[in-house]
Amino acid sequence: MEKIKVTAGRDALGTFAPKFAQLNDDVLFGEVWSRTDKLPLKIRSIVTVTALMSSGILDSSLKFHLAEAKKNGVSKEEIAEIITHAAFYAGWPKAWAAFNMAKEIWN
Repeated sequence: MEKIKVTAGRDALGTFAPKFAQLNDDVLFGEVWSRTDKLPLKIRSIVTVTALMSSGILDSSLKFHLAEAKKNGVSKEEIAEIITHAAFYAGWPKAWAAFNMAKEIWN
């Protein structure tokens, strides 16, 4: 299993919140996201995008994870279907916000 290397936490919060940054980079991404033998990155991306959208996290976190979803093999057609499906459970306005971000990434 290859560990995913992320420095976003340290880059953004390293001196302000070093423990949070370490947990973000080393545990969330370095351990959880790296468990690709248990769940492929594409599926992890789909779950994460859906969870963020459902929670109303419609900021740079969602945009980052939409971009990662594309990198991890989620097609434009798939993300459109995922957001459409989730809209009925998460809320129509959240879907609109997610679609606006997804359009930027897949176009």
